[in-house]
Amino acid sequence: MKPWQLAICLLFASGAGIAEAAGSLPSCYHAKLPVVDSTPETEIFVVIDQTTVFDNSLKQSIANNLRPFLGANNAFSVIRFSAYTQGQYTEVLASATLDPLINQAARNDISKPVLAKFDQCIAQQPKQASQLAGAALKSAFGGSSTNISKSDVIGSLKDISSRVRQSSAHQKVVLIASDMLENSSVTSFYANQAVRTIQPEKELGLVEKNQLFGDFSGARVYVIGAGLLADDAKTKAVYRSPQTMQELGGFWKQYFQRSNAHLLEFGQPALLNPVR
Repeated sequence: MKPWQLAICLLFASGAGIAEAAGSLPSCYHAKLPVVDSTPETEIFVVIDQTTVFDNSLKQSIANNLRPFLGANNAFSVIRFSAYTQGQYTEVLASATLDPLINQAARNDISKPVLAKFDQCIAQQPKQASQLAGAALKSAFGGSSTNISKSDVIGSLKDISSRVRQSSAHQKVVLIASDMLENSSVTSFYANQAVRTIQPEKELGLVEKNQLFGDFSGARVYVIGAGLLADDAKTKAVYRSPQTMQELGGFWKQYFQRSNAHLLEFGQPALLNPVR
C-alpha cells in the first residue's frame, strides 16, 4: 500500500457502503439532556468533479483539508458532479452534522452516568464522521475518468449553490476539486484539443444569458486542481500558459463574486494555504 493510501485509510477507514454509512452518525442527545442550539457553526461542502483525475498528492490534500472540520458543532457534505450529457449527475454522497458540546453550567445539572454516556458518544462522532466522509471521497475518486467528454462545471455549481444556500450553518465553506474547465453546450474552454485563453467578460456574458449564476450565501470558496493536466496530456507536452491560467482564474473570481461567494484561493493545481 502506498503512503497516501495508508494515510487516507487511517483517516477515513470504512467498511460500509455509502447508503449504510449515511445512517451511521446518530445524535448523542436524548430526553434526559438539555435542549441546545443545534445550528452548526460551520459546514464544509467538498465538491468533486469526476471529469478531473487527481494524483495521490492532491487526493491527500483534499482529505487533509476536510479533516479539521470534522469536530463538534460542525457539518459536512461530500458532493460529486460530472456532465449532464452522459448520464452523470450531481449527487450528495454523504452529509452529516456533529453534535454541539454541553456547556459547563448545564453539565453540573446532569447525572454522572448520563453525562459519561454523552461524553463517550461525543468522543466517537469525529471518528464516525471520518468513516462516512472517507467512504464518500473514495467513491467520488473511484468514479473519476478522463473519458467523460463533457464537463458541466458552471451548471453543476449553480445546482450545488442551492444546497449551500439551504444550510443553516453560521459559516459555509466550499472546497471545489476540479480543473474548472467548462466544456458544455453553453461554452467550452477548449479549442483544437487544447485549453484556450478565454475572455472572462465574454464568458460571463454567456453565463448571465443562460441564467447560470448561483447563490452561495456568502460562502468562502477554495479551488484545488485548477488547470490540472491529465496524464495523457503530459505525455503530449500540452502546455497551459500563465496568461491562460490568469484569465481562467479571473473568470472564476468574477463568477463567484456574482454568485454571492468569496473565492479565497484558486489552487493551480495545489492550494498554498489550508482551508479555513
